[in-house]
Amino acid sequence: MTAATARPKVGLVLGGGGAKGAAEVGVLKVIEKAGIPIDYIAGTSVGSIVGGLYAAGYTAAQLDTLFCQQQWLSLITDRRSDIGNEPYQVKDGVTYIFGFPVMGNISEGKIGGFGVMRGERVEQVIDSMACLKGCQEIRQLKIPFRCVAADFRTAQEVVMSEGKLSTAVRASMAIPGVFKPVNHEGMKLVDGGMMNNLPADIVKAMGADVLIVVDLQQNEQKHKKPDVDLGMVSGIADMLGFGGLVDWVVNRPDIEKYNENRKLATIYIHPPLPDMDASSFGNKNSARMIKVGEDEAMKHWDELIRLKEQ
Repeated sequence: MTAATARPKVGLVLGGGGAKGAAEVGVLKVIEKAGIPIDYIAGTSVGSIVGGLYAAGYTAAQLDTLFCQQQWLSLITDRRSDIGNEPYQVKDGVTYIFGFPVMGNISEGKIGGFGVMRGERVEQVIDSMACLKGCQEIRQLKIPFRCVAADFRTAQEVVMSEGKLSTAVRASMAIPGVFKPVNHEGMKLVDGGMMNNLPADIVKAMGADVLIVVDLQQNEQKHKKPDVDLGMVSGIADMLGFGGLVDWVVNRPDIEKYNENRKLATIYIHPPLPDMDASSFGNKNSARMIKVGEDEAMKHWDELIRLKEQ
């Protein structure tokens, strides 16, 4: 084996965090500046958007433009711009408040039911962008990629490794109670943060020797036992076919996995965004968070250069 082929394989882990995902773009800009090749990528929620598009061949500069120019609030919420100035409007059985869908007619198969927003516009944008790079399918991506979703009924982690990139990303970011779950192979898939918000273990399993981990969580993750009658909740959940959720509420495996996955990081980058939350969309906020991610990554410049020299 030659020195060129013996270099350590580098995996990139992009955690979930809604609008804070813009900071991950800033980190990517520094990784590119350092000249580090990425061999594997795994992402959860917004990390699946950033990671999927990067794996498709978009550069950090192009993602910077996307985050700063795209109207993310409208995109994420399926907001209709044609009725955005109307306080109240009903279109095709769906009720809109200032263009935002808030209620639908279940009998007509419209929005209604668990989760209001469908996320169709996000899926369309991701699909069109992937198409421009010739890789609508995950297996066609230029960098091997995985994203994490969760089966809402059983509270089981689901790693998306094939199929359409846009569908996998849509499933990974489907926040329970906000977005409609994605029906996939008999499962109802929702945001992967429910089970694995920092999928370092997945990148390691893909074959990475070195893990660059970007964590958007801002608070220490500790589990508190729920103060509810779990016997009653368990009975109701079993009747509804959501029995796995009770175990999730009691044990919170996502917190345990998050804390374990942090330990797998070779280079751990944690952009400080205490005044931002998952809904802090907006062009000015995105630009600011990209800069925060860039500045935080620069604090690890010496580590990155040492990695590059390997």
